[in-house]
Amino acid sequence: MAARARTRETAFVTVPEPRYAKSGDLHIAYRVEGDGPLDIVFVPPHVWGIDLPEAVRPEFRGFIAQLGSLGRVIQFDKRGTGSSDSVVGAPTLEERMDDVRAVMDAADSRCAALVGVADGSAMSLLFAATYPERTFALALLRAKPRYTWAPDYPWAPTPEEYQRQIPDALEARLEGRVAEWVRARAAREGFEIDVDLEDRLRQVRLAMSPGSMIAFRRMLVDIDVRGVLGAIRVPTLLIYRPDAPDAEETGDRHLMSYMAERIPHAEVVEAPEVESRYWFKSLLVPLAEFLPRAWSEHQQRNGQPKRVLATVLFTDLVASSAHAVELGPRWQDVLREHNAAVRRQLRQFDGSEIDTAGDGFFASGFDGPARAIRCGCAIRDAVTSLGLKIRVGVHTGECDIVDEKLSGLAVNIGSRVAAQANEGEVLVSGTVKDLVAGSGIQFEPRGVHELKGLGDWPLFAVRAP
Repeated sequence: MAARARTRETAFVTVPEPRYAKSGDLHIAYRVEGDGPLDIVFVPPHVWGIDLPEAVRPEFRGFIAQLGSLGRVIQFDKRGTGSSDSVVGAPTLEERMDDVRAVMDAADSRCAALVGVADGSAMSLLFAATYPERTFALALLRAKPRYTWAPDYPWAPTPEEYQRQIPDALEARLEGRVAEWVRARAAREGFEIDVDLEDRLRQVRLAMSPGSMIAFRRMLVDIDVRGVLGAIRVPTLLIYRPDAPDAEETGDRHLMSYMAERIPHAEVVEAPEVESRYWFKSLLVPLAEFLPRAWSEHQQRNGQPKRVLATVLFTDLVASSAHAVELGPRWQDVLREHNAAVRRQLRQFDGSEIDTAGDGFFASGFDGPARAIRCGCAIRDAVTSLGLKIRVGVHTGECDIVDEKLSGLAVNIGSRVAAQANEGEVLVSGTVKDLVAGSGIQFEPRGVHELKGLGDWPLFAVRAP
């Protein structure tokens, strides 16, 4: 367990000093409070910080105290926000998962419930699907797996509508007239402002710089974790606030039903009415009933998860038979060099070799699809330097764990994606593209392909890793 922290006096209440976990080269601020048999990781919205005024006022401190009666509460500031190290641009979901794991490790937490709020929900969903052994429950308030319109997601604004708000918001912030801009938008769109606006905007300014805010909003345009909803196997609570100021405009009720239909073991609950500025209080009643029940179910389950969300990578040498004929006995030496080059890159990107057959590799174990893509590009470049050509396919999906090996539909899809790649190409499924928003990886669409026996899939070639 983490040692008892020293405390400091604030103008509001006494709070424990934050500690710092190392996530790569970054320092992530976190705080652990409460006791009890279970751990709760609080994943806040982007305009939050554990040392900001709202977080040290008596109302929020009371919320943490009540939540702490259920178990240990682990709060943290996402990289680039609050008391954590600043970053250039917007962190990816993959990097934010790194931070959660780093904080849990620093707090000696092997398994926790994730409580995600607003934009903290997308990362929480991905974490629960990717690391089921470290997640016993998932609770989400105002969750969005996607932020912009799609044919089967009609209540969200179009990407163009969402993007149009970004330069206006930036200009208003740089000119010191955000309050005026918000009031004009409220009058235009017909919603009420039921918070102390100046106080709220001060919170935003302290939480994030203008550049970070704009990068973050642009990243949200591309986020789409709908493809992983079916892979979430832990009990999930979707908390709906019908009293939220813009609940109807944002389609929250439809969204909760949409997610509940796609997440196994999900339930939707209506939160009690609270003042908008005290949104966190709407979590208390649902969590007090849900978390002990989920923890009890977790303790009754035996063994490790049998299914997991994983990113799989397949490689295949182009024209290997022709090379073998041309090189004769020397082909085996070239093949050994190829295998050594692939394994070096897998080690570099923390991938694991699952299987190899002749001139192809099947790998997984990556801590996210962006790392798998970069590994695939590095493998391609290393093999090219040997005078060989290769094709690479990457897919993320739910896999079965059989005898400590991966199998199932996602593995078959990854193999078929690789088969569709051109010489020297790293090809990914649409699911992978949606999960790497903010990574800087660029793609070119390759159209919709029928993968034999697996239906139609949109595929994308990696342009710039």
